Amino acid sequence: MKQFDIPLFYRSKFITKIKEARRLSDPRKKDFSPAVLDFGPVRFLIPRHFGFCYGVENAIEISYRIIEQNPGKRIFLLSEIIHNPAVNEELQSRGVRFIMDANGRQVIPWSELSGEDIIIIPAFGTTIEIQDKLNALGIETHKYNTTCPFVEKVWNRSNQLGENGYTVVVHGKYYHEETRATFSHGAKSGPVVIVRNIEEAKILGSIILGERNREDFYSLFKGKFSEGFDAEKDLTRIGVVNQTTMLASETQYIADHLKTVMVKKYAAEKVKDHFADTRDTLCYATNDNQEATYGLLRENADFALVIGGYNSSNTGHIVELCGEKFKTFFISSPANIISSKEISHFDIHTKKVVTTTNYIPPKTPVDIIVTSGASCPDAVVEQVIQKLLSYFKDAISIEEVTGKFLSGK
Repeated sequence: MKQFDIPLFYRSKFITKIKEARRLSDPRKKDFSPAVLDFGPVRFLIPRHFGFCYGVENAIEISYRIIEQNPGKRIFLLSEIIHNPAVNEELQSRGVRFIMDANGRQVIPWSELSGEDIIIIPAFGTTIEIQDKLNALGIETHKYNTTCPFVEKVWNRSNQLGENGYTVVVHGKYYHEETRATFSHGAKSGPVVIVRNIEEAKILGSIILGERNREDFYSLFKGKFSEGFDAEKDLTRIGVVNQTTMLASETQYIADHLKTVMVKKYAAEKVKDHFADTRDTLCYATNDNQEATYGLLRENADFALVIGGYNSSNTGHIVELCGEKFKTFFISSPANIISSKEISHFDIHTKKVVTTTNYIPPKTPVDIIVTSGASCPDAVVEQVIQKLLSYFKDAISIEEVTGKFLSGK
């Protein structure tokens, strides 16, 4: 695995050591049980995988290199480099400006940009239409591109599908930057439609089988299909790809369902002519984090803390999974931990920040799950743990607990 050169202030003094110890002891990733850090009155359960993934570290490394190598130049990001407020604020503090917000709303007009400016394409990638706009301004999009290689892999597979006469079914959130980019890149080769979840996939399946009027397609998937989409002929051959931050298991479930639909319509011996196998496009990092979260669900804990940006798709999915078993608090930074009595956290259902009191139970020891999304620095996880530890007077030091864990005691 490549080692990235990212600023040390994103690293943790002890989290990184624990991750490396787990990697060396389990190189084949067979053990998804969490690490247990026992501080006496409180124990933290840390998952096998969490935090910065390959694509995130790649984007951060490139961005800081660009800043360092171009003093005095105007530097812009198309939108948030990743969905983490701490990382985005740090880049802004170094003079980087955002052209669009995470929802694609223009903040800086194209007319204010010139060929002398540096425009960084974020880890999510961007659409062909925006690339063309930048190229028309004389801006080299390939030179400052931090698009995740696994996202590009999905684009390449989408193009292959289109060139071979398949319609691309994208499992994703139609408003997400990555999904908009995948949609755009896929549409240059063939028809594309976006499904948000298994419920929408089932609707699509019923349309394919003729159980629903094909006119329903145009109303139910409005804004989610490519120009000129023909529901009569463009749903006879399909392949499923995903927004890489979606749950891998959900993408596979959607693919399995639509394959079953094609078997039902065309017979098993002909299904390969109507359904493409795209399992190789699933992001390994998203899958690892999901498996590690399932490892947490096999344990017992008093509550779970999930750290990340509130607009982070992959972090939201971790919150959903943890919430199936534990009282779960979705926070973006240690500042959300107001005191030992109060915590402010994001409710993924109401999309609002709420405050909960008496979140730490009056028992000993208290067992707390701490995990984070793929765009959250380990340093933030460390800060959260340190803040919680400050509420337990007789807690053993981090150095002693880390030493014991690394020595296997």
